Amino acid sequence: MYRRAFLKNLGGTVMLASMAGLPLDLLAEGDDLTKITILHTNDVHSRIEPFPMDGGRFQGLGGAAKRAQLIKNIRQQEKNVLLLDSGDIFQGTPYFNYFGGELEFKLMSQMRYDVATIGNHDFDGGIDGLHQQLPHANFQFVSANYDFSDTILNETVKPYTIIKKSGIKIGIFGLGIELEGLVPKDLYKNTIYLSPVEKANEYAAILKKEEKCDLVICLSHLGYKYSGKKISDVVLAQSTQNIDLILGGHTHTFLDQPTTLKNTADQPVLVHQVGWAGIVLGRLDVYFEKTKNKHCTTCNNLTIK
Repeated sequence: MYRRAFLKNLGGTVMLASMAGLPLDLLAEGDDLTKITILHTNDVHSRIEPFPMDGGRFQGLGGAAKRAQLIKNIRQQEKNVLLLDSGDIFQGTPYFNYFGGELEFKLMSQMRYDVATIGNHDFDGGIDGLHQQLPHANFQFVSANYDFSDTILNETVKPYTIIKKSGIKIGIFGLGIELEGLVPKDLYKNTIYLSPVEKANEYAAILKKEEKCDLVICLSHLGYKYSGKKISDVVLAQSTQNIDLILGGHTHTFLDQPTTLKNTADQPVLVHQVGWAGIVLGRLDVYFEKTKNKHCTTCNNLTIK
């Protein structure tokens, strides 16, 4: 009864706090609550091995093997786990130059990623090269603002997908950064860039209102924030409706906690990003009250070392 009152007092909003700062006894999963654990990465950039022990800032950090073990440990502890990526899986180490993305996709498949979006560097082997490696990816790619209808990726990359966990319906769509001026045209060919704000509003409304999703997540490769008017995750959150959580990439921004912003309906949106190179595994635990359809969120990022 006390747990229900605690969530009810949130008034349907999202609450941010560190795991250490929350009264966790109030958030224990039970008959009234369902917990969804969201793990996420961005801009891993073909970082398969940890950074070398050379005195650098990130020495010894990261590495696919340690990330895989951490994910495995969390799955053993938690019932409902989602594993997501916000793009730029490719480019940055000789592994990509030699294997063309095959190794990255195979490792992500072994880690059981659920959904990813496409970053600008994922076109570095060309759109044909990306398509060639997709059979190695046992997870869904989503992109709502890249029109692939006149490319080899037509019918392969979908605008969104829906995943159900313990009765909770989660809608996930993707957004990519403008490729012109960032990626040579001959690499992305006839891919058409569409307005992220327009497409976000379109598909978030579909997911929330038509598909009746309990949680709507945007996997974004737009970048966290810019000094000018360039579209970013911060601008996106403030210019849209029906998105609960934006998991971003591109700017390699390390956030200890998600940023909370208000959307055009004066409702909270969480924006999060966890740097680059697989140094940090983002973790968000979302608690749903089944009878009231309200939720709160806690964050506990994990440095891979």
